[in-house]
Amino acid sequence: MSKVPSITLSNGVAMPQIGFGVWQVPDDEAAKAVGTALEAGYRSIDTAAVYENERGTGAAVTSSGIPREELFVTTKLWNSDQGYDATLRAFDASLSRLGLDYVDLYLIHWPMPARNTYVDTYKAFETILAEGRARAIGVSNFLPQHLERLLGETSAVPAVNQIELHPQLQQAESRAFHTKHGIATEAWSPLGSGRGLLEVPTIVAVAQKHGKTPAQVVLRWQVQLGNVVIPKSVTPSRIRENIDVFGFELDDDDLAAFAALDEGRRLGPDPATFDMGA
Repeated sequence: MSKVPSITLSNGVAMPQIGFGVWQVPDDEAAKAVGTALEAGYRSIDTAAVYENERGTGAAVTSSGIPREELFVTTKLWNSDQGYDATLRAFDASLSRLGLDYVDLYLIHWPMPARNTYVDTYKAFETILAEGRARAIGVSNFLPQHLERLLGETSAVPAVNQIELHPQLQQAESRAFHTKHGIATEAWSPLGSGRGLLEVPTIVAVAQKHGKTPAQVVLRWQVQLGNVVIPKSVTPSRIRENIDVFGFELDDDDLAAFAALDEGRRLGPDPATFDMGA
């Protein structure tokens, strides 16, 4: 059984607070990586059409022997498929590749505000939700102004916004907006994508204090903030390590030390300007 607690989304659906991300995992390796994660106790898997590993991900889910209702599968719509009709076609294709009858969460991958298509796209998401083919719908990389527009022009509040979030980019404004509107915050790149975050002296010191790894204390920090988090690894020992963050707690001094690390430092694109369709 999984030891990961769940949060309850605004529509009543339970979502595990730690999931397994498969970004940059080749399709032919995804089944093995996801299978390892499921054996380690993960019950939430996060993929996307653009990752080109939905087939391997779905194969692992199907062959795991775990009842489908105990698993939480997320996928995302890629930018080139935005627009009402194109979204419905793309969702059908994702379901087919996954080999599933439904997903638990479907996300718009990027807002691409210059194209002005995300509202129509989200209306297609509402249709998918009403049909029961997604248990929850949401967005990824949306800024508060994009969310404001969705709230004003559609009827279903996004259940989740998945954003880049780590100690050097703590996203206080977005998290406050999400809290106000009942939107769960989900962190991608929670460990800084291997670009030096886990060597930051403050994080190393907190890890040593608790007898944990730097990755474990960063993930624990995310959990204590109330975020959903999706660490990614293909190394079995790290896959197991990343879910083992529930036997200890960061204290006020630790949390203050983490708060001081915020630099507003993005590793990924700026959602206000990113416009990659291919």
